[in-house]
Amino acid sequence: MVTANATSQAASTGAAVSISHLHHAFSLGKQTVPVLENISLQLRPGESVALLGPSGCGKSTLLRLLAGLVFQDPTLYPWLTVRQNVLLGPQAQGKKGLEPKADALISRMGLQAFSEAWPRQLSGGMAQRAALARALLNEPRLLLLDEPLGKLDSLTRISMQRELIALWQQQGYTSLLVTHDIEEALLLCDRVLIMSPRPGRIIAEFALALTYPRHRDNPLLLQHRQDILRILGQGEDW
Repeated sequence: MVTANATSQAASTGAAVSISHLHHAFSLGKQTVPVLENISLQLRPGESVALLGPSGCGKSTLLRLLAGLVFQDPTLYPWLTVRQNVLLGPQAQGKKGLEPKADALISRMGLQAFSEAWPRQLSGGMAQRAALARALLNEPRLLLLDEPLGKLDSLTRISMQRELIALWQQQGYTSLLVTHDIEEALLLCDRVLIMSPRPGRIIAEFALALTYPRHRDNPLLLQHRQDILRILGQGEDW
């Protein structure tokens, strides 16, 4: 069972999410392939949580199941410019006067020079940032992020990590992030959940009682990184 409820608490505009004993499987021909096993998860309003785990463990599947309740499509429409894509959601809802906010988000994503570009003229990383700006303009209560910075070069990724933290703090949405980057999860999130190989189960949790901004050389973060690598079977290599 999966539910997503908007909070009425003044402290946050984020959604409260509750996942209780979730199982999921795919049918491949005559075979049933279990993907998720007994997933229970609660997200507090305004909380930022990361999912880490080996490839194929069901992280993205879990996000897609949640996206059935909170629609998010990362694909840019090829017949619209970057700016038009970003403004599409509010305009479809009849909202007006959001052009300055859209332009500000486009600028924060480092795309001000490409505001009137077509999606085909963007790199993969630029398209990711444009899709993120579109999602943020809608002021979501729940933001589902599946490797949102995965196509960026290392320097741009560091810059965008700072922007994600700032936007999350400003808007107060609840965030669920799927990433393979352990450092990114530790820098961005309140909690980090570790999933097992398929069928994915939550096997460990790290609560991060640290203020922002966080620093990559923080001894506690380095210790958590080593612990997570050990849980994922990579401890001896690092």
